[in-house]
Amino acid sequence: MAYIRVGIDEEKRACFTLDDQVVLWFKGRLVVPKDMELRKKILDKAHTSMFTMHPGSNKMCQDLKQKFWWTHMKREIAKYVSECDICQRVKADHLKPAGMLQPLAVPSWKWEDIHMDFIVGLPRTQQGYDSIWVIIDQLTKSAHFIPVKTSYHAKTYAELYIARIVSLHGVPRTITSDMGSLFVSHFWKHLQTALGTTSIHSSAYHPQTSGQVERNTPQLVQTEREVTFGPDLVTQAEEQVKLIHSNLKRAQSRQKSYSDKRRRPLVFEVDDHLAPRYVGPFKITRKCGPVAYRLELPPHLATVHDVFHVSQLKKCLRVPKEAVDTSRIQIEPDLTYEERPINILDQKQRTTRRRTINFYKVQWSNHSEEKATWEQEEYLQTKYPGFLSAPENEYWDPLVSSAQLPQPAGAAWPPAYGHGASPPDRPSRPSPAPFT
Repeated sequence: MAYIRVGIDEEKRACFTLDDQVVLWFKGRLVVPKDMELRKKILDKAHTSMFTMHPGSNKMCQDLKQKFWWTHMKREIAKYVSECDICQRVKADHLKPAGMLQPLAVPSWKWEDIHMDFIVGLPRTQQGYDSIWVIIDQLTKSAHFIPVKTSYHAKTYAELYIARIVSLHGVPRTITSDMGSLFVSHFWKHLQTALGTTSIHSSAYHPQTSGQVERNTPQLVQTEREVTFGPDLVTQAEEQVKLIHSNLKRAQSRQKSYSDKRRRPLVFEVDDHLAPRYVGPFKITRKCGPVAYRLELPPHLATVHDVFHVSQLKKCLRVPKEAVDTSRIQIEPDLTYEERPINILDQKQRTTRRRTINFYKVQWSNHSEEKATWEQEEYLQTKYPGFLSAPENEYWDPLVSSAQLPQPAGAAWPPAYGHGASPPDRPSRPSPAPFT
């Protein structure tokens, strides 16, 4: 800035001016010196205040350019927004999923590469079967549908596999499946290793890997029937398999070119930290393929499979020091958690022609008062009966444990504080006021 002030009268720096208080301006905008702490305060005010609500880099840059100016301003704003922990956790990317399509290799012969999955939750038959074991050939799309019971052990499935698949088609080269309990059991792994079969598992929340199980191609099944009953079995079978193999390669290449349009390759390194939406960041411990990574998950997420497709991940550019303690939140297997009301901050009424509706401003168990929401009285009474009529000293502390919070209908509700002692600084429950 001193260099600019010295040459402010030159023609090149005519856009800079000094006011009566010797403050430097650039085209009517205040020039901010190269003080990183001062610039960070300005960026924090423009990004995290209650009136801005975490805007994107373009919107934030346009707002700041109206009053401030400094060199490389747009670059610093973009870097600041990309490192914001809340934006990384909450905001969704309006882009196509990351990672190029990685198609499976086209088989060279029938029943060399197969797919497996289960159809569960079916009505129980007279023989006690309640599930279907689906096994599909990747080349011809011919399938076996084997009725099974959910109570079967891995040994029973192995006997069915030998009797219904291996005895008819031989030992396959690869088996593609999800991470079901059968396919990851030690018995099943040792059996496939002894048979010389390679197991391919899909990553978490990425069912496209075993999509063959979801559909069957009637044309290829009909082709297989024509091959089987042809006059010259061996010759026609070889010709048809070559034709199928060529068609599959062509279709696979065309599908990959369509899928990869406007997609961006995304690659991580071991020891990188990832920030998925709402939880994280987690450390990468292993690269399991071109588009799959194994994460180091905490113990309370042990039920979640630790291998994820790259489209489910988001790179953490800055490891936050103010990270949320997720161990206090009861995370479900689908990475969701339940919220419960703990305090009423305000109350209003809305009068219609026929009735009066009460609204309550409710503070939730995992959020502060600033994140409180307005809820109807009918919803609170239905979802959390007894919450509105509970004593005022029972639901005031946002840090109370989940065991002490009001449970949904049908569950027991222990009080948040014993002996009926009311905390000293708790505000009184407000009286109804007209809703504006």
